[in-house]
Amino acid sequence: MNYEERITAADLSGHEEEAVEVSLRPKRLEDYIGQRKVTGNLKVFIEAAKQRRESLDHVLFYGPPGLGKTTLAGIIAGEMGVELRITSGPAIERAGDLAAILTNLNEGDVLFIDEIHRLNRSVEEVLYSAMEDFALDIIIGKGPSARSIRLDLAKFTLIGATTRAGSLSHPLRDRFGVVCKFEMYENDELAEIVRRSAGILNVDIDEESLLEIARRSRGTPRIANRLLKRVRDFSQVKGDGFIDIDITQRTLDSLGIDRLGLEHLDREILRLIIHRFKGGPVGIDTIAAAIGEERVTIEDVYEPYLIQAGLLHRTQKGRMVSDLAYHHLGISTNEGEQLSI
Repeated sequence: MNYEERITAADLSGHEEEAVEVSLRPKRLEDYIGQRKVTGNLKVFIEAAKQRRESLDHVLFYGPPGLGKTTLAGIIAGEMGVELRITSGPAIERAGDLAAILTNLNEGDVLFIDEIHRLNRSVEEVLYSAMEDFALDIIIGKGPSARSIRLDLAKFTLIGATTRAGSLSHPLRDRFGVVCKFEMYENDELAEIVRRSAGILNVDIDEESLLEIARRSRGTPRIANRLLKRVRDFSQVKGDGFIDIDITQRTLDSLGIDRLGLEHLDREILRLIIHRFKGGPVGIDTIAAAIGEERVTIEDVYEPYLIQAGLLHRTQKGRMVSDLAYHHLGISTNEGEQLSI
């Protein structure tokens, strides 16, 4: 199974999926659900910048994918009444690419760079002066005849987003005046997001179903919206179009998503550690080889939620499953004896 096609993958896969996701995004700060600490601070900073008629200071968002970083960048641009330009770190291959983007920005515009930790080093160095002095230093010519010229830029706001704040260089991180950490969502917040999305999609859904989808969404709004759309499909084909708890549970069970939001491969990793390595500790390279995935895929795709859910622990000696994992899988601590739960 391709991990990019997982129903609970937090990253978007495909233009159609992305188009629907965009349609569900709130456009105003007051409509944004969750991340109260982040939005509360941003509301103050935005209002202060508007009163001074200045650009908002540069902003860094960090946290797991699918939590609304791109959405909030769009809201900031809307609240400031300016244009939003979107790009990503890997897409800016050369300093010239960045120069072309920056020189086309108007006064006050917001430039959003996703995966900013993946910027090329030479591109990043050009960005320093752009962020601090709103200017570009460009070298013209080669050898002894080379000379440097400075191009003034319109004052803009850079919003960087990353899932790996630790991978950012110190000089880049220090140039952001506002740093916001995104947390996983609570079930009640996710239920409100699903309720709002159901209204936009013109879908009737009951309260139990809202909570059930929220519980199985791994604390991520993007996954919650995706599950809502899959439940909608089942209710349309195998029901009368109304989403109740029965059709919701049937859909999620059919997709292989259990009550903690785990999919088949998540459970296989836990079972592998329990049955073949007596619950651990076991090295990450051994796990990767045993299930036929790359180490980076295990660390970036599967492990984060298993650790957040309290099912897996990282230790100096390796990975270990928790007692909660045994109970969730219905396995006793007596090496694979099935529990009747």
